[in-house]
Amino acid sequence: MDDNAYTDMSDEELQHLEDDQLDVGDDESAGNDLPEVLYRLKVEPYNETYYASFDAPLEAGTRVIAQTRYGKDLCIVLGAVGSPGFVRAEDILKIERMAVQADLERRIVDEEKERKAFQLCHEKIRSHGLPMKLVFAHYLLDDSKVLFFFTADSRVDFRDLVKDLVAIFKMRIELRQIGVRDEARVVGGCGVCGRVLCCHGVTDKLVPVSIKMAKDQNLSLNSLKISGPCGRLLCCLAYEFGFYREARRGMPNEGTRIHYDGTILRVMEVNVPAGRLKLSGEDGRYLEVKAERFSMQEGHWILLEEDEQ
Repeated sequence: MDDNAYTDMSDEELQHLEDDQLDVGDDESAGNDLPEVLYRLKVEPYNETYYASFDAPLEAGTRVIAQTRYGKDLCIVLGAVGSPGFVRAEDILKIERMAVQADLERRIVDEEKERKAFQLCHEKIRSHGLPMKLVFAHYLLDDSKVLFFFTADSRVDFRDLVKDLVAIFKMRIELRQIGVRDEARVVGGCGVCGRVLCCHGVTDKLVPVSIKMAKDQNLSLNSLKISGPCGRLLCCLAYEFGFYREARRGMPNEGTRIHYDGTILRVMEVNVPAGRLKLSGEDGRYLEVKAERFSMQEGHWILLEEDEQ
C-alpha cells in the first residue's frame, strides 16, 4: 500500500488513533523518607510493575508476596533500583515476605482455575448479550476474590453478570474495564518493528501519544504504519519526540517563505536527524542547506551565507 494512502484523512479521523484518557499521574517529587533501596516488582498475570521495599537484600528473579492495588499477589523481583525522584512514598509497596514452595504450587493451581473461570465468564457474557470482550481472569494468591478484566467501547451494566458469577464461584467477584492499550500490555504481541510490544516488554507505564508527535517527526500519516495492534498510535512515537521538538526550534517549518539572493525560497522538507532542509525558489532553483545556516532575526527566518555561520 502506498505510504501516503491515508495522508488525506481528516483530523477527526486521525484523532481516533490517539489515546483514550490515561491517568499518567503527576511527576511529584519524592519525600525524604524513601527507603534506601527500592526493588522493582512485576505481577505477571496483568503485567504491571511496582516499586517496593524489603528489610533484606533480594536478587532478581526472587518470588515475593506483596499487597498490590488489587490485593495480595505473587510477584517477581526485577531488580534493585536507586531511589528515583518521581516516586512518592505512599506509592511504594511493602513486600510482606519471600514466597515459599506452597505459594508457587498454589499459583499453578490458580492458573488452571483461571482458565476455567475465563470460559465460564465468557459464556455468561454471551448469554447476557453484553457488549464487552473478556481479556483474562485472575485469582489473588489468598483466593479472596477473582478478577475479570475486559474491554468495551462504553460503560457496561454488568450487575446481573456479577450476580451469576457470585452464585457460581461463591466468592468476591471484581470486574475491571481496561483500555485497548492495557489489553495489548497484558496480552503482548509483536510490533511492526518485529520486536515485542513496548508496552509489554519495555515499560508498562503508558503515556499519552498524539498525532502531533507523528507530524513533527515527518512520519507518514498512514494509519497502518503509525498505529499498533491495539489500534492506537505507536508508543515509540513518544520516545524521540522531545529530541525533534527541541531540534525544530532552530529550524523553520515546512512552507516558510524566506527571502534570499534576490528571490523567495520556500521550505519544502525538514530532515531533523540529518539537520538539513530542502528549499525551492520561484526562479526554479532547488537547494539543500544545513540547519545551521538559518537564523531567526526580528521575527523572520533568514538564510545566512556559508561564511556567516
